[in-house]
Amino acid sequence: MDDVQRDRTRAAGRPDLWVSALAWAAVICWGLWALARLAGIDRAPWIGAAATPPVSFTPYIAAASVLPVAFAALLRRRRAVIGGAAVMLVLAFCVLPRAVGGGQPDARGPALRVLTVNLLFGEADPEAVRDLVRRHDVDVLSLQELTPDAVPRLEGAGLGRLLPHKVLDARTGAGGTGLYARYPLRALPAVPGTVFAMPRAEFTLPGGRRVEVTAVHPPPPVTRAAIPQWRHDMRALPPAGDGTVRVLAGDFNATLDHAELRGLLDRGYADAADRVGKGLVHTWRDPRLPAYLTIDHVLVDRRCAVRDVAVHDVPGSDHRAVFADIRLP
Repeated sequence: MDDVQRDRTRAAGRPDLWVSALAWAAVICWGLWALARLAGIDRAPWIGAAATPPVSFTPYIAAASVLPVAFAALLRRRRAVIGGAAVMLVLAFCVLPRAVGGGQPDARGPALRVLTVNLLFGEADPEAVRDLVRRHDVDVLSLQELTPDAVPRLEGAGLGRLLPHKVLDARTGAGGTGLYARYPLRALPAVPGTVFAMPRAEFTLPGGRRVEVTAVHPPPPVTRAAIPQWRHDMRALPPAGDGTVRVLAGDFNATLDHAELRGLLDRGYADAADRVGKGLVHTWRDPRLPAYLTIDHVLVDRRCAVRDVAVHDVPGSDHRAVFADIRLP
């Protein structure tokens, strides 16, 4: 082969290399996201605000993971198609189970009905909150962003007649949190060292079964300073499975794609919505973001069965209320 023919062969090969590079670049982008999700990148101490909040968008990345596969197929790059399909399966494995639900334990104890609502600086419609409590015959209500002004509005709307017992730590801004219950509450020491209030209480159901409930609200992990506190507050929550039936209800500022929340589940809890196949139902949206996120949860002792979960809009709040109907062990 003379020099001219060699030059022509090399020139013909260069576009082919660029096409392969483009196909693999798309696959690698989605692959790095899948790797970060599997590795629990948000638990790494060096991860900052640029990486932790985007983990919440994993369901959207998973839904879009068909794009690199289609792109590689369009470019006729078989190996890139196979690589993209593998990444798509990994992301599907991470996300789809929460839309399917799982097995339930054989729990035959009393029923417990839990509702959690973030009031958005106390501005949520108190009558809407009261109506949800009445509609679902709620036993215990967790309220976040409970302000001193919101308390008389809620009780003026009749919440106190439905749930006469309370443990409240109302504060201005986003820091206040509270519990209302149908049954007498015994206040327990609050979760220590938290930025926002996280009151805990114990109550006894008819028949003598005791339950401990915590109103949860760690700060959103959106700044470098907030992320260590968010991690601390998540890790400071009490574990389940030690004989006491515990329920955590509130705005966790975390989705099931955050390793911090999955680590909490590993300490004896189950996500109620995930148990019944509603784990992808959104609970919050910031109008500045192009996506809806699932950051409000009711976590139950994994020995409990979950009979139903419902998510409701609440006028005046940017969060949706989460209701869980639970059967205790």
